[in-house]
Amino acid sequence: MPATKRICIYPKDIQLVTGRSERYARSYYRQLKDALAKEDHQFITVEEFCAYADLPVDQVMAILQP
Repeated sequence: MPATKRICIYPKDIQLVTGRSERYARSYYRQLKDALAKEDHQFITVEEFCAYADLPVDQVMAILQP
């Protein structure tokens, strides 16, 4: 069975990508949700995160792949 590509990103993923602390990642995630006008029940996609952080999607996906 092929590995599925993730489309959602979580604070733990932001921590992994940035190398920063969990607290920073949670704060950044909240800041991103506010900037995108997302409600609490809505997810943030990898593409939205990359556009906001100005990071290449392919490199971020490579880090997030198991």
